[in-house]
Amino acid sequence: MADPTRPGCPRCAHGDTEHIHASPVPGVWDVLRCPRCLYMWRTSEPARRTRREHYPEGFRLTEADLANADEVPAVPPLRRAT
Repeated sequence: MADPTRPGCPRCAHGDTEHIHASPVPGVWDVLRCPRCLYMWRTSEPARRTRREHYPEGFRLTEADLANADEVPAVPPLRRAT
């Protein structure tokens, strides 16, 4: 359920976001994450990173984009120190 005190996702316009972390100094910033596209941002970032209407159009995602996206690649195993 969308929280009216938190903005929707700037990347995919999903209305629900998850609160991930708060700044050590209360009220300075919060880290939010979109549960649909997994975009994360800090609320103190500029509007082009935090507000859908200012987010670059070339990087915006639609529900169709997400439904037709390839699988997210797996993280490769760590290299061994030589």
